[in-house]
Amino acid sequence: MPADWRTADEDVAAILAARQGDPFGVLGPQETGAGVAVRAFVPGAERLIVLDPEAGKTIALERRHPAGFFEGLIPHRTARFAYRLRAENAGGTWELCDPYAFGPVLGTLDEHLLVEGTHRELYERLGAHVMSHEGAVGVHFAVWAPNARRVSVVGDFNAWDGRRHQMRKRIDSGLWEIFAPDLGEGAVYKYEIVGPDGALQPLKADPLGFGSELRPSTASIVARTDRFTWADGAYLEARDRLDPRRAPMAAYEVHLGSWRRRGDGGFLSYDELADQLVSYAADMGFTHLELLPVSEHPLDASWGYQPIGLFSPTRRFGDPAGFARFVDRAHQAGLGVILDWVPAHFPTDVHGLARFDGTHLYEHSDPRRGFHPDWNTAIFDYGRREVANFLFASALYWLDRFHIDGLRVDAVASMLYLDYSRKPGEWLPNPDGSNDNRDAAAFLRRCNELAYGLHPGTVTIAEESTAWAGVSQPAYAGGLGFGFKWNMGWMHDTLEYMARDPVHRRWHHNKMTFGLLYAFSENFVLPLSHDEVVHGKGSIIGKMPGDEWQKFANARAYYGFMWAHPGKKLLFMGQEFGQIAEWNFNYSLDWHVLEFWPHAGLKSFVRDLNRVYRATPALHARDCEPEGFRWISADDQENSVYAWLRFGGPGDRPVAVVSNFTPVPRYGYRIGLPHAGRWREILNSDATFYGGSGMGNLGAVSAEPIGAHGLPASAAMLLPPLGTLYLEFVGD
Repeated sequence: MPADWRTADEDVAAILAARQGDPFGVLGPQETGAGVAVRAFVPGAERLIVLDPEAGKTIALERRHPAGFFEGLIPHRTARFAYRLRAENAGGTWELCDPYAFGPVLGTLDEHLLVEGTHRELYERLGAHVMSHEGAVGVHFAVWAPNARRVSVVGDFNAWDGRRHQMRKRIDSGLWEIFAPDLGEGAVYKYEIVGPDGALQPLKADPLGFGSELRPSTASIVARTDRFTWADGAYLEARDRLDPRRAPMAAYEVHLGSWRRRGDGGFLSYDELADQLVSYAADMGFTHLELLPVSEHPLDASWGYQPIGLFSPTRRFGDPAGFARFVDRAHQAGLGVILDWVPAHFPTDVHGLARFDGTHLYEHSDPRRGFHPDWNTAIFDYGRREVANFLFASALYWLDRFHIDGLRVDAVASMLYLDYSRKPGEWLPNPDGSNDNRDAAAFLRRCNELAYGLHPGTVTIAEESTAWAGVSQPAYAGGLGFGFKWNMGWMHDTLEYMARDPVHRRWHHNKMTFGLLYAFSENFVLPLSHDEVVHGKGSIIGKMPGDEWQKFANARAYYGFMWAHPGKKLLFMGQEFGQIAEWNFNYSLDWHVLEFWPHAGLKSFVRDLNRVYRATPALHARDCEPEGFRWISADDQENSVYAWLRFGGPGDRPVAVVSNFTPVPRYGYRIGLPHAGRWREILNSDATFYGGSGMGNLGAVSAEPIGAHGLPASAAMLLPPLGTLYLEFVGD
């Protein structure tokens, strides 16, 4: 028998040392002139037998090395064939399928699209996928690590031994892959990587892993996210017919870990949250839940804003299927789900993306562009096509696999400016000396184009705090392509005004009007977010001046002002019932305060605000268009009164809004109106039902054909103390 079918001793040594550059060229079935040579590495085996069911034969392999390297010749075979292995030792017998008996799964098109940066469904090919391949069921693993010398997938299934599932490298793209037969959902795994200098890297979680272990464990878990049974078809169909700019949006911002806790202090599961949070938010009349990041993250204290698993719903509340059920339940209750998504930076935990293959792969190599000094995090290299492709795929993954209705992109300003939060000399300018991050801007434009192009019913929202022009303008028109932008200036100005004693507000009247000078330059969301109730800032109620009654009256009047102001709405959890303490992510909200009337009254007011807002087109249909707004009186600083009109489309009834931000009732206060006739009081923040003093206009005012404020009619009315009124025109 010819001996040239035997592998060289140095190849055996390389396999045992996990330093073989082409393990698929040594292990598995290898065609030779004498037949097919089968080689396998099975640690712990003393004997190894090839089971050839098609030929009805068994062939014992020779043990070339006591560590578990076996080989043998099957002369009756001339081509690769399907087989299993039977291993034996003093402890017993077991069967296994050889991962090196299988060909590749990825194709040249996958490589081309990744390198080009245009693989829209990267999550369909990379990561860990349960599948049937060449007649066997198992898991296909694929990861991008172009500078690595060796990549192995390790886990409980191979005793975390990097020698046993050394992966096949696709030279042209830097992708590594292996099909591991007999594996399925629930398998725990990481990647073992040898860097370009030969150094073994810390074990890495899968960048495209769909499941994760519960912290402090950090491995990825094989999970399927492609076979959920959805019942939200009617919701999605209705959503896709809407123009989000002209539809109501009142988002309830939630940190899932602290909205409510179990009695023992533990987290609620996704299913428990579906039972409790979804029904609560729907009953409160909110249109959307906006969730602080649910992407897997190592540190609770980051609130999710330092993510590592950009394709993995956090295990804190359950598995990916549980999260899908949560979204499905929200949709069935009429609630959209918006996720905070963080492509701005990532933590440098050793099991994550930092120096993934022993080099600066995902992060920019120059720390002046690749490291964030505020958060001690790494910054993505947006100019690298494969990295941008990875982030595009993450955004599209949530919209596709989990039916998410929108993404709020965090920290956009930090992405757009090269000198963001950096001192002179700490940042690297463009060749012309400018400070705009052109790679990041191009990335955001393309990401928005893909999101709207492939999922036209969804929205993207930018947390962007600067005067960058065109954030919510289409990419084709030179904008960044977001659907909406958070109005941080409005938030800061109005909260500063509300924190002042009413006696001093007259001197700061323009804080409440300034936002209208630019209200239609972008499509805005008015946010009272989590960032405003932490780090010593106090809660919304805590910011308000006066005694308890005045604090709650101020809050009701302010929310009334906000809900009638142009722009979509966002309110952080707890502020709807007047949480007194600052938000603490370690504990549940203080639900017990609802036993007391001011809190219960405020909650009822927010519920009615949402009801009126959603039912009244004038309050939402022209949020992003100047035709939807007209000042009646913007300059009554002496009385700290503001009055304006909101308009919807043709045939929609106009609404007049009046806010009195002093504790002094205003009797006979006359405002101009566009029509004479009856104006019904559809909301009064001072109603006794909400905890107010009960002052109002007996349900309506009658406008006379007496001109005022440049309008043909007017009405005299009672303005309640620290109150906001909504008056809808109903005719004669």
